[in-house]
Amino acid sequence: YRGLTLVLTFFCYTSYHLSRKPISIVKSQLHPNCSALGVNPHNGSNSTTWCSWAPFDQDNYKELFGALDNAFLVAYAIGMFISGIFGERLPLRYYLSGGMVLSGLFTALFGLGYFWDIHVLWYFIIMQVCNGLVQTTGWPSVVACVGNWFGKGKRGLIMGIWNSHTSVGNILGSLIAGIWVSSKWGLSFIVPGIIIAAVGVACFFFLVEHPEDVGCSPPLHHVMSEEKDPEGVTSDDGPLGASGHSSAEHSESPKELSEEPEAISFLGALRIPGVVEFSLCLLFAKLVSYTFLYWLPLYIVNVAHFGAKEAGDLSTLFDVGGILGGIFAGLISDYSGGRATTCCAMLVVAAPMLFLYNRIGQTGIGTSIAMLIVCGALVNGPYALITTAVSADLGTHESLKGNAKALSTVTAIIDGTGSVGAALGPLLAGLISPTGWNNVFYMLIAADVLACLLLARVVVKEVRGWCGYMARKRGYVRQ
Repeated sequence: YRGLTLVLTFFCYTSYHLSRKPISIVKSQLHPNCSALGVNPHNGSNSTTWCSWAPFDQDNYKELFGALDNAFLVAYAIGMFISGIFGERLPLRYYLSGGMVLSGLFTALFGLGYFWDIHVLWYFIIMQVCNGLVQTTGWPSVVACVGNWFGKGKRGLIMGIWNSHTSVGNILGSLIAGIWVSSKWGLSFIVPGIIIAAVGVACFFFLVEHPEDVGCSPPLHHVMSEEKDPEGVTSDDGPLGASGHSSAEHSESPKELSEEPEAISFLGALRIPGVVEFSLCLLFAKLVSYTFLYWLPLYIVNVAHFGAKEAGDLSTLFDVGGILGGIFAGLISDYSGGRATTCCAMLVVAAPMLFLYNRIGQTGIGTSIAMLIVCGALVNGPYALITTAVSADLGTHESLKGNAKALSTVTAIIDGTGSVGAALGPLLAGLISPTGWNNVFYMLIAADVLACLLLARVVVKEVRGWCGYMARKRGYVRQ
């Protein structure tokens, strides 16, 4: 059942990202370089935008693309804070599968604008808003399902591997959209829409929400005091959990399992130690990640002068790096016991790497490939760790005393705050890019540094915990 849960939720969220990616691939086709295609075959005029898709054929097309991105991302950010509350109170199987079918519908409707010859901006904006709202059903639901089945032991590594669904979805979305981007771009949306709806139907029939539903015992969400505690904010003595308290004081007893606990409130979730810090860190980390998600193909087209399909294919390397970064971050944080320290270290290295990619990333195909993979790993590694293992750790925090009715709410708060950054990133990129791509990268580097600084308090707490543990260990050896 654990394997089934991992595989099914993996495919579920892969399809979510698969359906989000086409817009970044299709942008370059909505406003291509028409002069490279020759003279207008329809009337022989010298128009430089005759091959563009109205209303994106105007000089402010970048701002219109930014409006499309933000229609989705703002709706997603607002809806996420509400989605977690519903996720705690509704059957996850119904909630998740229903959201996937609706997301498939709105994704396909966006693509049908091509076949219906729609050229009004409000139609595409409405489809993006509706899709952004229904896509908020995904992340809280899948994290809650996985958190229900897996305890804290190797959660970082397991969820780091599992979280590769984000990058796999982006890669598949890019490749599928690239098939039709230069011929019939509407299919670049319709096919992903059909895929996510089909996976949603499979989820409805096969997803098992809780171990108790099939007579299995729930996992332990806390570890013994002698073991490494993967979350640095779960005890006063630091990440290694040497406070002397046994997990038996916090683990679920049969009596507690038989009682149905109340879902945690929004303010109650905010009071869990570490939720605010990791939420604000994710805001800036996700700002960087989603700016790459929505603008990287266009950046490659403009700077390296590749075609739309080649740029889309090359941009998938950023997500390949994201897969490696998520696994690496989970493995290191499990071993060290410091989630915040792992995130901070990767963010510190990411800032100069972003600067180098903008300076030398387009000097050759080999350099571009290497820099994209490295930047993807460093940017998406902390993002992946916070949205998976950290969210699950905090959603099963010791202060909740075994109440599992917080996973979805905590996950929604953290990812919802991050989604505010995801909305700001593409918007700022759309506003700044006319002044030059260098300024866009300066903005991304500044966001990366801020994300690192916001974790400083938790990092200090983890370091003190390590120092205290080592001091006690030396004292024990001397005795």
